[in-house]
Amino acid sequence: MTNLSAPDTPLRDLPATRPAAAQLRALHIYRTYFPDPPGGLQEAIRQIALGCSRFDVESTIFTLSPDPHPAELQREEGRVIRCRSWAAPASCDLGGPAALRRFRELSEWADIVHFHFPWPFGDVLSLFGARTKPAVMTYHSDIVRQRALGAIYGPLMRRTLRSMSAVVATSPAYARTSPVLTGAVAPERLHAIPLGIADYADMPMPEGERLLARFGIGRRPMFLSLGVLRYYKGLHTLIEAARHVDADFVIAGSGPEMERLQELKTRVGAANVIFAGQVDDEEKRVLLSCCRGLVLSSHLRSEAFGMVLVEAAMYGKPMVSCEIGTGTSFVNEDGVTGWVVPPEAPDALAAAIETLACDDAQADAMGRAARARYELLFSGEALGRAYSQLYRDVMHTAGRAVSR
Repeated sequence: MTNLSAPDTPLRDLPATRPAAAQLRALHIYRTYFPDPPGGLQEAIRQIALGCSRFDVESTIFTLSPDPHPAELQREEGRVIRCRSWAAPASCDLGGPAALRRFRELSEWADIVHFHFPWPFGDVLSLFGARTKPAVMTYHSDIVRQRALGAIYGPLMRRTLRSMSAVVATSPAYARTSPVLTGAVAPERLHAIPLGIADYADMPMPEGERLLARFGIGRRPMFLSLGVLRYYKGLHTLIEAARHVDADFVIAGSGPEMERLQELKTRVGAANVIFAGQVDDEEKRVLLSCCRGLVLSSHLRSEAFGMVLVEAAMYGKPMVSCEIGTGTSFVNEDGVTGWVVPPEAPDALAAAIETLACDDAQADAMGRAARARYELLFSGEALGRAYSQLYRDVMHTAGRAVSR
């Protein structure tokens, strides 16, 4: 995910009084955040905070870090307050008593507390922290891989979900298909707000020919895969499919699956697959601008939304993704903004990509439809408007309950 925010600067103390323009204070809660190594969920939080700032919402993000120095930062999207992460079993950062005390202090500052799921220690904060403020939760993904942990954690998770004033799924599809959401959240408290991203497609782009030449591409259509190389990304299927398409495929990103995927490329003879490694923001903009389309081959529900699809739509690029019952098929509308194919089906994936590689007119039409869908549903303005309205609705309801 792109990170276009201003450089971090130390912040000494939270202000005693709110700025005149900020009518509402939101406290976001998640296990890690910038400047620690980024991920899609951290970028989603950043975009919510940026979008809401247009609608008079001041955001603070409370998080843990293995090296929380400085402990307080000021960024474009808001304040970042960090306590020490003492351990991270199964990628679940755990804090100590200091984290609980700091959370209570920040809860008193906030008008509304916004949790981001999954993070079991966040449930602990909700259980033992200050509970006088209305709270909402964005439910980003089911717990898919750590089933044993999920079974142990289940009772606390359901208790936290029931305590929320509102729970937000990132797409209507996820709200319908998540067994946790349908089983633990009352329908009147369940909302669907798609993730979004502020438009940066018109930012000045560096000359791209040198980058493309470095990868040996530019003579035929190029398709892009973008993101951390994780187990659920289905990149084994993409590599299998790529060898049947007369196009170049750039896989941009790094991660734990890199070595296995490189071995697969050699074994199946997919010479048209290029591993770009980790790319910076400028390189990513070049690749998004120059690609024929974006491919998201994820095959498991751990891919709950697919922010890279939103970025491709922002650039007016058609997409190919897989039907896994999550928000990916909400962002990429089959037959309109691109194609949706069965997961782990190399032949179907290759056929869908081939149509975009061979038919310029269809690729252009789907790209224009993708851009229009981005502007309607996934822009920073649409995201900020939806969340700021939800905050105010929840506070209004909570105020009425207190008066009663």
